[in-house]
Amino acid sequence: MYVVVVGCGRVGSQLATLLASEGHDVAVVDESTDSFKRLGATFNGLVVQGMGYDEDILRQAGIEQADALAAVTNYDNANLVTADVATRIFNVPKVVVRLDNPEHEKSYQKMGVDYVCGTKMVATAILNHLHKGTFRHHVAFPSADIAVVEFMVGELVEGKTVKEMEIPATLRIASIVRNDTYIIPDGSTPLHKGDLVVAAARKGAFSQIKSFLTTQEAKK
Repeated sequence: MYVVVVGCGRVGSQLATLLASEGHDVAVVDESTDSFKRLGATFNGLVVQGMGYDEDILRQAGIEQADALAAVTNYDNANLVTADVATRIFNVPKVVVRLDNPEHEKSYQKMGVDYVCGTKMVATAILNHLHKGTFRHHVAFPSADIAVVEFMVGELVEGKTVKEMEIPATLRIASIVRNDTYIIPDGSTPLHKGDLVVAAARKGAFSQIKSFLTTQEAKK
């Protein structure tokens, strides 16, 4: 796969290095030649100095043969313009954009931009640590106010069924791991202490999830 990475900061240099280590052909674009030092002496890809949304610069980077482009500079607007040029002018099959400001998410979604919001990912990771294992967020869908979460069942709901614990349109249990066995439950499936549950939940269901936990955990 031939990938053009626009932006050679901490994220871009790490991404380019990982792609190269997997055997992909990589071209890196950045307006500062000093940024290329982050790639290290062993990087064998192409480096091009210039603005990532400049058509001529992108051509120098091999955009016309690219299978994918990642716009990962520190500037949301620059990333968005780069993605537009790559998609609209060069028809790059796969374009992914780095997004720092979560307030721009809805605009990106309306435009159909494939993005990764690093700010929310870091915040979610820290939140998982703060919960101390009670439950973890895996994937969030901001436009629908839904998250995929994982949590451990405690004695408070021992023996209750999935149907009893689910909340229509708010909390839906997708799978259960019990004694290293994976279960796709139906409404009659009982829950037992120690079950690891994966569920889709709206934010309003997080208090309900707390009721799945042990008494001691629920007080934390």
